[in-house]
Amino acid sequence: MAGRTAIGLDIGTSVVRAVELSYGRGGLTLERFGQVVLPDGAVTDGEVTDSEPVAQCIKQLWSATGFSHKRVVLGVANQRVIVRQLDLPWMEQDELRAGLPFQVQDLLPMPTEQAVMDFYPMEEITQDGRRTLRGLLVAASKDAVLSNVTCAASAGLKVTSVDLTSFAVLRALGKQSGLDIETEALIDIGARVTNVVVHSSGVPRFVRILLMGGQDITDAVAQETGSTLMEAEALKQQYSVRRAGRGEFDSVQRAVVTTVSDFVDEIRGSLDYFAASNPGIRVQRILVSGGGSRLEGLLDRLSDATRMPVVPGDPLVSLRMGRTGLDQQQLEFVRPLATVPVGLALGAL
Repeated sequence: MAGRTAIGLDIGTSVVRAVELSYGRGGLTLERFGQVVLPDGAVTDGEVTDSEPVAQCIKQLWSATGFSHKRVVLGVANQRVIVRQLDLPWMEQDELRAGLPFQVQDLLPMPTEQAVMDFYPMEEITQDGRRTLRGLLVAASKDAVLSNVTCAASAGLKVTSVDLTSFAVLRALGKQSGLDIETEALIDIGARVTNVVVHSSGVPRFVRILLMGGQDITDAVAQETGSTLMEAEALKQQYSVRRAGRGEFDSVQRAVVTTVSDFVDEIRGSLDYFAASNPGIRVQRILVSGGGSRLEGLLDRLSDATRMPVVPGDPLVSLRMGRTGLDQQQLEFVRPLATVPVGLALGAL
């Protein structure tokens, strides 16, 4: 395994995943991918709420996958993370970082001393002789970040940095843009957390974190049919490969269609908000990844609702394959699941 390596760790609501990438003369290589299912309730909307079982799952993941070291970049996305477009008076980078808490204290739902924050500049604007920086403010509750960092540390890992999972999605999928695609939306659908990112040639324009995903569909099926969550997940998957209208699947169909419609409305609403706020920028395409994107018909429904082409995103498209231990069928299964950990590792490299 020549060259530098980096590991991205994604603690999701239902699964913990990690990817190891290496960078050498041959470019970027996928060296390892692994995932372990988490116990119900151990992670709530992207935030670790029961550290011990999650730490045990991380230890199991490292033991089973054989990662070469224990230094990781950790992703964060939960209900206590705020991402907002903001215009600030132009200043040097060091001055900007030092003054950021004073600039944004009235915009946050928490005291600035209880938040970790950063500002991602997008462009410089000069109007009436005044220089302004337009960018994205990212702020998160310290407690929410530390709960995940402490959990990883208790599993024996060293967290070298914490990154917003939305930016990881951009790194992993943003290079798929074709020559005729300038602005597109990237949507990574997890169990309970969905990242929506609009970018123009790799520059993030809009970020929204939705607290809904594939597990909401499973929950709706369980409630409609009176089945357990495990049974409901199986019914959901059967629905996705069968024709609608068969009697035994009427209740499943009703639950899936209703929940998917609500989800698609949230996505469309987010993109409509971006369009209204940025009238000079047009989204040309949507790339979708994540475990929740597997549901048959979801991409078509999203395309119909947004009147845009919607295609699967592939975070592995620009990577060479190392000795991952995965066969071709397993790699195909992994593709939509690897977006966040791949993007986290790319940030370190």
